[in-house]
Amino acid sequence: MKNQPKLTVVGAGPGDADLITLKAIKVLEQADVVLYDALVNNELLEYVNPSAEVIFVGKRRGCYRYQQEQINELIVARGFSHGHVVRLKGGDPFIFGRGSEEMEYAAKHGLEVAVVPGISSSLAVPAYQNIPLTKRGSSESFWVITGTTKQHQLSNDVALAAKSSATVVILMGMGKLSEIIHLFKEEGKNELPVAIIQNGTTPEEKIGIGTVDTIEEVVAKNNLSNPAIIVLGEVVNHRQQLLQVQQEAVLKEVV
Repeated sequence: MKNQPKLTVVGAGPGDADLITLKAIKVLEQADVVLYDALVNNELLEYVNPSAEVIFVGKRRGCYRYQQEQINELIVARGFSHGHVVRLKGGDPFIFGRGSEEMEYAAKHGLEVAVVPGISSSLAVPAYQNIPLTKRGSSESFWVITGTTKQHQLSNDVALAAKSSATVVILMGMGKLSEIIHLFKEEGKNELPVAIIQNGTTPEEKIGIGTVDTIEEVVAKNNLSNPAIIVLGEVVNHRQQLLQVQQEAVLKEVV
């Protein structure tokens, strides 16, 4: 007997396979169909029900295997033909992951819907590099902004964020880096620390550290590109401060 048509949107975490949640693994084990994106670590597919159909629906090198409308239709079709469809997405599916759109479409077409939150790359990737998004005395809040809107423009929120003292985290923003830097320069924040982290939490991770004035040179020197996260704020300095504390502790032990 076929299972009840259902969609569960699942967050796969930021890249490191160990950062998926226990609940997400349990859902993968119960899936009848899994649709997964390009930013999902393939190691996670080992948790999928062996009898489930597994379909890659992601984007690679600018090529869309499926358009979003096709993915929506596929979710509904597989829900009615197979039962439990799991939509596996990188990071958290409700943070620029279009998970809510897919759930709305599925619900309109009669599927039961659920979500399993994931660890967002916007939080975890800086953390892996010892960059806290908030720190007493440095930052009381943070912005998480998409670098590219639906209209392929830089979000207006970046200009607002540049005026604040908050930490600013920009996802999918490498193509707009010059525009982003210009906005911060206009606010006189030339010396504000900036970190760019590519392929965060994975073995391919690369990082570049600079300031608003120097970060574009750092990007060119280190050949940094998408997928990457941009972090602007005084908290970026914590990484180096922690390293110095650790080195001083080691020196004390030696002495």
